[in-house]
Order: sequence, then structure tokens, then C-alpha cells
Amino acid sequence: MKENAISGFIVDAAYEVHTVLGPGLFESIYESALVFELEQRKLRVQRQVAIPVRYKEKEFGEGFRADLIVENKVIVELKSVEQLANIHKKQLLTYLRLTNLRLGLLLNFDAPLIKHGIVRVVNRLEEENPSAPLRLCER
Repeated sequence: MKENAISGFIVDAAYEVHTVLGPGLFESIYESALVFELEQRKLRVQRQVAIPVRYKEKEFGEGFRADLIVENKVIVELKSVEQLANIHKKQLLTYLRLTNLRLGLLLNFDAPLIKHGIVRVVNRLEEENPSAPLRLCER
């Protein structure tokens, strides 16, 4: 399955979680619920994955923890904040570069409408149809 197809399942699952739980909870609750929803959709999900950082010839151990990695192709970073900041997007792009993955989703569950809390970040992703908008399911 390609990254864009996986992201469709992730967005659908995020809508379900946000519809049921609403905004205002801790990130860890949203993480648990999202993992449940993704596993119900038969996707492989890794939680809190320690990612080492290499600098030239030196490895520095755990550089960061990815909240979720879905199907070994998409990093999902979860937030529950009033407003996303540019640094959140930059961090996710750095995570993609360090892991050599091509697609990441930043999900802010504190947004009143989850569609306003979804940011797609790409790292050299070859688009199947670059002019097509990300499809969001209607709720």
C-alpha cells in the first residue's frame, strides 16, 4: 500500500476518534484510540518508536520518538494544543528526513473540527496526482 492510501485510512481513523472523544484530552488518550482504530482497519502500527540520529559517522542513540509509524511508511505526530506552531511542522519534516520516510501527518486533536487540525508534510514524496486535494471523509 502506498503512502497516500495509508494517509487516507489515518485521516478516516482520526475523524472517528475526534467525533467520539472530541477535543481537550491528553495526547496519550488520542494515541491509544487512534491505534485502536488503525488496527481495526488492519494496519500495522508502531507506537513511541525510538529513532536514533546519525551525524556523519557518529550515532547518537535516541534522537526522538515517533508517536506512530503506520505500515513502516507514514509518521503520525499527535498534538492536543490550542494551535499548531510552525516548529511542529519543521520537526515532523526533520523526523521524515532522519528516517528517510516520505510522508507524515500532524494531527491536532484540540482543533474544534479535526479537518482544521490535519497537516500533511512530505519529504520527496512522488505524488500519484499532485493537483488532487487530500480526500477527507465527510462526517
